[in-house]
Amino acid sequence: MKQVIAIIPPHRLESVETALHEASHLPGFTWFRVRGHPRGTGPHHAFTGAEWNPDAHNQVVVMMFCADEDADNIINALRLSAYTGNRHDGLIAVVNVESILRIRTGERGDAAV
Repeated sequence: MKQVIAIIPPHRLESVETALHEASHLPGFTWFRVRGHPRGTGPHHAFTGAEWNPDAHNQVVVMMFCADEDADNIINALRLSAYTGNRHDGLIAVVNVESILRIRTGERGDAAV
């Protein structure tokens, strides 16, 4: 079982949602708006006073749980749909999940997603 977490720019959310709905097996996903600060290094980075405004770096987190065999398809769908080729396209993290339980039915593991 895997947890897939993507941090993407808000303007790519519609594209990501469409791609995930077209994936062969989508267990469902959650998304929410977040704010953060980019890495802030490299030759193109310049500090400005407005940079630390919490509203300056809006992002969206897309999160889902999936079976191990579905993770690569979901990751590829996320990457292709979020990609613009520009800085700050985002990132995708994959975490192994030890256990998962669906509260309503009591299902565990792959049956729960």
